[in-house]
Amino acid sequence: MMVMTAKVDMKKILMILGAIALGIILLVMLFRGGDESTTTAAPVTNNDSRVEFLQQQGWEVSASPAESGQVRIPQDASEMFSRYNDLQKSQGYDLTKYAGKTVMRYVYRVNNYPDATEPVYATVLVYKNKIIGGDITNTAPDGTMQGIVKAES
Repeated sequence: MMVMTAKVDMKKILMILGAIALGIILLVMLFRGGDESTTTAAPVTNNDSRVEFLQQQGWEVSASPAESGQVRIPQDASEMFSRYNDLQKSQGYDLTKYAGKTVMRYVYRVNNYPDATEPVYATVLVYKNKIIGGDITNTAPDGTMQGIVKAES
């Protein structure tokens, strides 16, 4: 009968176990966070919940959307998409993880935009009942686009 012994370095075993645990944690975080937005946690399953979301951001909007339809998030980022996504990132959204996906776009007329001379619209992008982005667009000739969170006056 033959007996073999091995010297075990506890420090190396702990390092290997730590690396495995870290890998598992990273995988869980990667697969859990795929379609979640950090800015909104409540699902938006109907028109009332979208209007309520806009009201929570400080906007009074029309009761039903002026326009709605599907849009496809570009697979390849153009300069214009990158600038728009920078706006989204500034408010806690990131559209790059939705590249190539078709999402719903709802556009509401804003009724309380300060000093508006032309229509102002709130756009909400929704994927799998989660808001993934949005903006407020002032259609005046010198109008601007801003994040969906209303700036304090």
